[in-house]
Amino acid sequence: MAIVDIKVPSPGESISEVRIAQWLVKSGDTVEKDQVIAEIDSDKATLELSAEAEGRIEVLAAADATVNVGDVVAKIDTSVKAEKKAKVQEQVQEAKKPAPAPAPAPAPAAAAHATPVAKAMLDEKGVDASKVKGSGPNGRITKSDVEAYIAGGVDASDKLMNGWGGTRNDSRAKMTTLRKKVAERLVSVKNTTAMLTTFNEVDMSAVMALRDKYKDKFKEQKGVNLGFMSFFTKAVTEALRLYPAVGGQIQGEEIVTFDYADIGIAVSSPKGLMVPIVRNAERMTLAEIEAKIKELAIKARDGKLSIDEMTGGTFTITNGGVFGSMLSTPIINPPQSAILGMHNIVERPVAVNGQVVIRPIMYVALSYDHRIIDGKESVSFLYKVKEMIEDPNKLVFGGKDPGEVLLGL
Repeated sequence: MAIVDIKVPSPGESISEVRIAQWLVKSGDTVEKDQVIAEIDSDKATLELSAEAEGRIEVLAAADATVNVGDVVAKIDTSVKAEKKAKVQEQVQEAKKPAPAPAPAPAPAAAAHATPVAKAMLDEKGVDASKVKGSGPNGRITKSDVEAYIAGGVDASDKLMNGWGGTRNDSRAKMTTLRKKVAERLVSVKNTTAMLTTFNEVDMSAVMALRDKYKDKFKEQKGVNLGFMSFFTKAVTEALRLYPAVGGQIQGEEIVTFDYADIGIAVSSPKGLMVPIVRNAERMTLAEIEAKIKELAIKARDGKLSIDEMTGGTFTITNGGVFGSMLSTPIINPPQSAILGMHNIVERPVAVNGQVVIRPIMYVALSYDHRIIDGKESVSFLYKVKEMIEDPNKLVFGGKDPGEVLLGL
């Protein structure tokens, strides 16, 4: 009898323990090679644990248990393969016999037998998991299963029976390792940095006109939509070139600045807020930035971001405007020293050349660590971003007026 040990893989450097989020199989099940058998939570990401061989599995660690990297959490008896194949042959023979009267269908997979993304969607939409048929391994409910169910129409009773029904019940769920780590980091930022926020407003007229004029041609030739995030990312990289301290970091007793811009883009995911990194954004075109952001956002939504894709970064951009936020003071993403907050675009009355006109205005906020960034640098940085968004030509000419570039000024 050949036994294969299933050990906890290392999610990344400096991580020594993880939590078994859930088992997707139980002891005695026959699994196939590379089949996903469990999900593991670390303080940076959720990972999938796969079977390294075909055979009968024995689960050694309980769900929700904290285990060390390298621990054996399951064993697979590979001698069961032949038995499994024999059963398959037997099932084929049975299939050839006349079908008996249909029996009541077994209950679909429970919420615990759903992927993290699917579970988040079930909770968000108030859908009873027992009503969704899973198409994944062993009937596991996937994101596409939930989407298909919702597309077919969700019963009103689903939402009415899930909270706000006057029952005065409550529910408790253990914090994930990722959520606990995020909480620790946010408290640490408030306690260890001299955080301050400066504000400004941006007239979005020019960018919106440019986007409306070229968005169809841009999509046709570049294959991605033209959004506002690429304009702000490009403006930030140019402003960082002029004010490198804003992208700097305090490491011990040294101030470190960088000759590149690795921009973190905060995206919402079923596991919470993730900040994947667009590396060397200063060298990318708007189309390349849009494509990279789309790729990372899809990975975040599906829980597929790697540790490397969320590690590092010299500056972060977060857009609360997509959720309707008018104004906020974003919290710095350590060890970075500053973060830009974008907000919703609202038509507001503003004075232009002595006349009151209506313009699409966005409020922007720059939170920064005053230990490394002076007020003059922070205000100048944010004003430079404002200038380049209000006059997109400056994005092409490195933050300068086109006339200055022409005259060599």
